[in-house]
Amino acid sequence: MNTEQQEVAQFVMQQTPFNQLEGAASEYFVNHLDIIYLTRENQNQWLSSDNLRLFLIRSGDYDLVDPKGDVITKLSSGDYFGFPSLLTGEAIQNSISVQKEGIVYMLNQAAFDYLRREYKVFEQYFVRAHKNRLLSSHYKSQNDSWSEKKICELMNRKAVTLAPDASIRQTAKKMKQHGVSSIMLTEHDRLVGVVTDRDLRNRVLADEVDPQESVSSIMTCKPKFIFENNRVFSALHLMLKHNIHHLPVLDEHHKPLGMLTSTDLLRQQKSDPVQLIGRIYKAHSVVDLKRYSQEIPGLLKGFSNNIDDISLIGKLLSGLTDALTSRLIRLFQEDNGAAPTSFSFICFGSQAREEQTLHSDQDNGLLLPDDLTDEQHDYFKRMGEYVCEHLIECGIKRCPGNIMASNAACRMGINAWTEKFHKWITSPTPEAMLNCKIFFDLRFIEGSTTLYARFCEQLKRISKNDLFYAAMASDIKNTPVPIGLFNQFKLEKDEKQHKYLDLKKRGVVIINDIVRLYSLKAGIQRANTQERIDALMKFSLLNKDDLYNLKDCWRFLTQLRLGTQINEEGLPSNCINPNALNSLERHQLKEAFYLVKQAQQAAAFKFARGSL
Repeated sequence: MNTEQQEVAQFVMQQTPFNQLEGAASEYFVNHLDIIYLTRENQNQWLSSDNLRLFLIRSGDYDLVDPKGDVITKLSSGDYFGFPSLLTGEAIQNSISVQKEGIVYMLNQAAFDYLRREYKVFEQYFVRAHKNRLLSSHYKSQNDSWSEKKICELMNRKAVTLAPDASIRQTAKKMKQHGVSSIMLTEHDRLVGVVTDRDLRNRVLADEVDPQESVSSIMTCKPKFIFENNRVFSALHLMLKHNIHHLPVLDEHHKPLGMLTSTDLLRQQKSDPVQLIGRIYKAHSVVDLKRYSQEIPGLLKGFSNNIDDISLIGKLLSGLTDALTSRLIRLFQEDNGAAPTSFSFICFGSQAREEQTLHSDQDNGLLLPDDLTDEQHDYFKRMGEYVCEHLIECGIKRCPGNIMASNAACRMGINAWTEKFHKWITSPTPEAMLNCKIFFDLRFIEGSTTLYARFCEQLKRISKNDLFYAAMASDIKNTPVPIGLFNQFKLEKDEKQHKYLDLKKRGVVIINDIVRLYSLKAGIQRANTQERIDALMKFSLLNKDDLYNLKDCWRFLTQLRLGTQINEEGLPSNCINPNALNSLERHQLKEAFYLVKQAQQAAAFKFARGSL
């Protein structure tokens, strides 16, 4: 190598993946590259489907732009572009916009393919880098999907706030001044209440309340709210469930940012599932609920074609099950009278994680106060049976393990529930570990939030047990990932000799288990897997790259799993034939299983070293 090539090689060897490879790989790259100076004048010349290349940026700043003109990502020194088309053979769709001119190294298709063949790490790096594009390649762009938008994307005005000791008259004047139909009442930048124009009509004018009185006398205390990074779908569901038209938006520090109205959100709505949820919450009878539930399968198939992230179907299905459950509880009380005491109807498993699929069954229970009378026990027995039986009639299958509120073992007081969890934690048998996988994913549906919060605090306290964590980690490691020698798939066969991979058991469930373990250790009280991963970013139990990998793998495997269910491909539930995938998708699937296996081993090493 001459001096100039040595200087280039020194730069290349510092970049991933070359910093993980022997020097010969960098030397090959340097000997086969071309060097260009990329400017605004020539930016359209190089990125061409007729002459595919890998580009490595040495200097300068650039925007990668999609066909609509939106910036996908910003690129600078050490970043690559051009590799998706090299991997897939698809035509180039994106373009480069030069922000600051600079030097770029180019490698042609033949040289790129040689490095892929000779160096597995090189290939793995670019297959992983292409993952996010692959996840959404079969779906419409995010800009066209109302359900994918974050709440903060809809915020177009700042929060209008007032202290709760202001008068009703002052409140009305401020609402008029800002042209809003609601106002947030705050103390020390914390939301304490909401007043809407409907409150002014119904609670002031209709009741002839003196306008000089404090607005706190008519406000809605402890109102429902949503965080800025939640999705539009979540806001719509919350408003429909609680029949509210104004929803405060808070940042992660609980500081008010603004108010969403039902009108704001319904402008974004382009899909019938949310309308169906609304009809379910307003259903007048079980007959109505059964009729509405028959619309769900067809509705989901259409919905899946309108979203980037098909895993949102899990949230939608869980939302529909929540709505059916809540409405059945209300219908039962209409026929049998109000509950004789407080209660919390809770769900477990996939419904709690908001990750249900078309084949999910029921996992629910009743959390009750201790020391109920026989008459009170009988009331909740009838409630549990009523809800669970009618859910079955609405298409939510009976739980094979009888984890349902119709079962006395899932209908207990706080102390009995806590004792059950404590026994599993302190005596971690295989059966106990199986129960923990289901029951430690729990979520409130209907009833008393206070009762549920008390129970969660008790669970948080008793679950801090290192032997329990070690047992969970060992149990996680016992489920093999379907990758064998020479990185080949290990396929299973059904009775008809169909070969397949079980995406749920061998992939998704393992990730759920790993994330649950770390979340319990961190004290995170969320059930949704992706939300748990996001919450774990604030802890040091796992580094961020590993968390991003887990999240990407979970989304990718869930995409494939739900896609096979929706398309009814004739294989066992949750399974896929890898031979039906294209070459890149098979690479991606192998890479996902490889990363899952690494995470398994890391969890076992971290939590279960003493038992290995």
